[in-house]
Amino acid sequence: MEPEVTKGVWPVMLTPFKENGEVDWSGVDALTDWYIEAGVAGLFAVCLSSEMYELTEEEKISLVRRVVKRSAGRVPVVASGTFGGSIKRQAQFIKKLWEQGAKAAVVIVCQLARRDEGDDIWLQNVSRLLELTDEVPLGFYECPLPYHRLLTPEILRWAASTKRFFFYKDTSAQTDLIKDKLGAIKGTSIRWFNADSLTLLDSLLLGGDGFSGIDANFCPELYVWLCENFQREPESSRKLQRFLGVIKLALSNKYPASSKMFLQLCGLPISPVCRTGKVTFTEREIRFLKYLRELIKDWHKELGI
Repeated sequence: MEPEVTKGVWPVMLTPFKENGEVDWSGVDALTDWYIEAGVAGLFAVCLSSEMYELTEEEKISLVRRVVKRSAGRVPVVASGTFGGSIKRQAQFIKKLWEQGAKAAVVIVCQLARRDEGDDIWLQNVSRLLELTDEVPLGFYECPLPYHRLLTPEILRWAASTKRFFFYKDTSAQTDLIKDKLGAIKGTSIRWFNADSLTLLDSLLLGGDGFSGIDANFCPELYVWLCENFQREPESSRKLQRFLGVIKLALSNKYPASSKMFLQLCGLPISPVCRTGKVTFTEREIRFLKYLRELIKDWHKELGI
């Protein structure tokens, strides 16, 4: 049976932490509800925005279990499942994720081969991973850390032929390459999601399935609207795309702490604490986040959200 990977917005989930650095589980619940109430198609837990490299293995498992439980079938959940080590060890962790209720375990592309190893080695390792994970549905995530490895259209075509892959987060931000990748998987089981807001509308018009980027941690409902209305309301979609593209670089400043601070300003019971390092915000940076909050409200009114 194919997993429930539907078109739309798949936010890259943040992980709320308490002041002492422990996972804030009540914050995880509140955040999960907030995403779902914004109309997202699904949730991508245990990703770079989740500070996945700062989480223990047990915390990763517990996080997936908690998000699946809180979602309660309202939306599907996927999660990263490969964090280095032997292929056997990575396969074992993937199975653990599956047991928690994740609809697909997402393969971190750069964890299946070293930077200096070619696609032949990468394909060997992925093939072995397929053998060791039975029929667990899988996905791909072109995570930029520890190094940025992009998949070619040819590899995607091969992946589609295995009928094991259903989720793909593209981080190339290159329209020509996006077009070729979409052509390679057209009509297959792989759902393609753009991580780049600057090229989002272009990718939707080319046949992309939606958005899975950090910007959805500020205004998921605007991305939901764009993914659902880009064909029906082309002029408003182009206008919204320009706005989302312009604010993209500003949103990257001090991320993911900036997103947590923004959500706190919006009333969510979470703190800006991150395990990736202590972050402080200047008065000007707080003012920017407050202005952003008001701009998003203006867009709500304009779009009738």
